[in-house]
Amino acid sequence: MSDTQELVSREDHGAVCRLKLNRPEQGNSLSLATINALHEALRALRDEPEIAVIILSGVGGRIFCAGHDLREFDGTDDPEFYHEVSTRCSAMMQAIQGQPQIVVAEVEGVASAAGCQLVAACDLAVASAGARFATPGVNIGLWCLTPMVALSRAVQTKHAMEMLCTGRLVDAEHAFRIGLVNRVVPAEALASEVMNLATEIASKSTYTLALGKEAFYRQQQMPVADAYAYAGELVSRNMAHHDAREGIRAFVEKRSPAWKGRG
Repeated sequence: MSDTQELVSREDHGAVCRLKLNRPEQGNSLSLATINALHEALRALRDEPEIAVIILSGVGGRIFCAGHDLREFDGTDDPEFYHEVSTRCSAMMQAIQGQPQIVVAEVEGVASAAGCQLVAACDLAVASAGARFATPGVNIGLWCLTPMVALSRAVQTKHAMEMLCTGRLVDAEHAFRIGLVNRVVPAEALASEVMNLATEIASKSTYTLALGKEAFYRQQQMPVADAYAYAGELVSRNMAHHDAREGIRAFVEKRSPAWKGRG
């Protein structure tokens, strides 16, 4: 078994792929090896056009992801190592946004520090009623600097700042109110709710999902006029694709469309 298989397990369910952080005894924490394994799994999935949705979860249930593995930092003062971990983790988080697939976080248990960042970096997130979220670095003298980037883009400014400067655990309902997660469901229904959502999304054209996801994040960074111009340029490209033509024809003919997808 490879390191990738040991640290990040994979299960395919048709057009839905589930990636599981597989370090339950270490709180599914993001050691450097785990970061690399997750990034490798994401890179491999970019070349699999038949996969429409990726579900990201943790093994064990008690902790979704505890953030970085602080044991790797204890006893070392090598700035190059800190920089390597930060750089590779940031690249992995950005890869989630760059995936052509929609990435859904399935959050059971605690998501803290870089684990909270992982939730914020995903396109969608569903949490169990008992889930908890925190950016607790400030409690040990560390501002959660890279988690701050994803968190501050996922939730309103003052809510992000409060989480960052208190380090306090917040419950799932609070995470829902501030926009960190899309919905909160009973723990026993979490896996089925996420799979139902993933299956619904996976029924769409993978070409359209990939185009739309890239467009969504790119236009967010633009002034409004530029965003409209960019979106307008994509309309003709989208309309010219087989799946748009097929979708319109299927609607008119009152039948289910036969997608070609991004392959």
